[in-house]
Amino acid sequence: MQFFLEVSIGGLLAGVMYSMVAIGFVLIFKASGVFNFAQGAMVLFAALTYVSLVERDFSPWLALPLTLGAMLLLGLAIERVVLRRLVNRSPMTLFMATLGLSFIIEGASQALWGAQVHGLELGVEDLPFEVGGVFISQFDLFAAATAALMVAALSAIASRTRLGIALRAVADDPLAALSVGISLPRVWGAVWAIAGVVALVAGLLWGARTGVQFSLSLVVLKALPVLIIGGFTSISGTIVAGLIVGASEKLAEVYVGSLLGGGIEGWFPYVLALGFLVVRPTGLFGEASVERV
Repeated sequence: MQFFLEVSIGGLLAGVMYSMVAIGFVLIFKASGVFNFAQGAMVLFAALTYVSLVERDFSPWLALPLTLGAMLLLGLAIERVVLRRLVNRSPMTLFMATLGLSFIIEGASQALWGAQVHGLELGVEDLPFEVGGVFISQFDLFAAATAALMVAALSAIASRTRLGIALRAVADDPLAALSVGISLPRVWGAVWAIAGVVALVAGLLWGARTGVQFSLSLVVLKALPVLIIGGFTSISGTIVAGLIVGASEKLAEVYVGSLLGGGIEGWFPYVLALGFLVVRPTGLFGEASVERV
C-alpha cells in the first residue's frame, strides 16, 4: 500500500505538469476555436529565452520580466499578424497555420539562441522528503502549488474583470458579443498574450525538470490526452484530467507494464483518451456543441 501511494502521488503531481501545457490550449480554443498546436513551441521558446539570458549574465530577476515581455509580444504578434487574417477560415486551415507556426518558432529559437542543451535551475531542489513513510518530490510539490496559483489567477480574471466577462461572452456567442460592442480582436489578442504567460510558466517548470532542449516542444503531445479527457473548454477540467492521466500512466507502467514488457507509460494515456472519445467525446467538463437550424 505504501508503494501504491508513492506511485500514485508521484503520478498525480506529474499530471499537474501536463495540465500546465494544456491550459494554454484551452484558453485559445475557448476564445477563438483555434487548436493552437504551436503551444509546445511557445513553451520551448520561453524556456530557451530565459535560460539563454541567464547564461549571458542577466540576473534571474531581470531575465524573468524580459522573457515575460517577449512572450507577451510573441502572443500578440501571432494573433495580429497571422490568425487575425484567417478569421472565418475552416478549422483545418487554422490548425495547419498553428502547425506551421510551431516550426517557425522553433527555427527562430534556434537561430536566436542556438541548438545546444541547457540546464535550468529555479532554486528548488528535486529532493524527496518523507511523509508518513511516503516519499514526495519537493519539485513536484512546487509545480503543483504553481499550477494552483495559476488556475486561481485565471479564475479571478475570468470572473472578476471586464476582460474575463468579455472572454466568456465571446466563448458563448461571438456574434452576440460583437453586437454589444465587444472587440473580438482585442479579446483574442489578450488571450494569446495570456497563453504566452502560461507557456512561460510551463516552460520554466518543464525546463527545470527535463532540461531545455528542442524535444521540449514535444511536451505538447503529453497535453493532448489531458485535453481530450478534460474537455477543450474547461480550465478546471485540464487539472482534473492531468491528475487522471498522470496517476493512471504511472500505475499502468508499474502494475501492467511488467506483463507487457514495459514501456507503456508513453502510450497508455492515449488508450485512456480513446476510451473517453468513444464514451464521452466532449470530455469530463467539455460543453457539447449545439447547432440550431
